[in-house]
Amino acid sequence: MRIECRFYGPFREDVGEKRIVRETDARIVGELLSELSAAYPALDGRLLDDDGIAGSTVVTKAKKDVRHLDGTATELNEDDVIRLTPSVYGG
Repeated sequence: MRIECRFYGPFREDVGEKRIVRETDARIVGELLSELSAAYPALDGRLLDDDGIAGSTVVTKAKKDVRHLDGTATELNEDDVIRLTPSVYGG
């Protein structure tokens, strides 16, 4: 299956690209995030934790936060666009 992943903020620096198109066997968001963490070691522990999506990281599918869908169990479809945005803190 072909999935487009778009990275924002520090994730873009970690991956070295704004956007990648990935051929994957992942069927759900959690599997895709695991694959990305393995492929890009700088992302390890920043996308997933023991409770699901790590911290305040925002992962969207079709511009909807997957936490408001089925979380890491959100199903993927051919040509989905997944956006990954790290939490941003500051003052």
